Amino acid sequence: MKIKTTVGISNRHIHLTSDTFKILFGNRKLEKLRDINQVGQFASFLTVTIKTAKNEIKNVRVMGPFRKYNQVEISKTDARVLGLNPPIRQSSVLDDSESITLVGEVGSVTLDNCCIIAERHVHITNEIRDKYNIKEGQVIKVKIDTIKKGEIEAFARISDDAYFEIHLDTDDGNAFLLNNNDEVELEV
Repeated sequence: MKIKTTVGISNRHIHLTSDTFKILFGNRKLEKLRDINQVGQFASFLTVTIKTAKNEIKNVRVMGPFRKYNQVEISKTDARVLGLNPPIRQSSVLDDSESITLVGEVGSVTLDNCCIIAERHVHITNEIRDKYNIKEGQVIKVKIDTIKKGEIEAFARISDDAYFEIHLDTDDGNAFLLNNNDEVELEV
């Protein structure tokens, strides 16, 4: 069965615990710049510099709300700039991932096991799960019909309050000349 969904392209960003946030920003508040499509999540006004012995990338967006773990999500292109080789992982699977230094407004911290390249994934609502019999973690084929056509695979992530869309990083988006809100076809 085939269904269409929109694309959400994620640039490099970080998720922080409240304790790490305090080290980086002191008494600042995590204020919302704009909502993102996933319910309750947002991009904040704040950014950090991510740093390694080889290089640094400035203006990396802090996402909200706070999480129970610190996670830095970058692309393979970013990893090459930084001299890293992070694993491709689903969110929160951070064992044996890369370490990186974050520099904020008032402090800095080096975090172990926090830096990954996010696995391609499709956020699936319970309604779509039930209608198409999709399982958590199921591999879904994705047909991309742009000037640079292609097919990729992504994993299903199911939640009560999901916003139905596929999440790709900037490398995937650029490889297929995709933009946010473009449509792709899922084979389920």
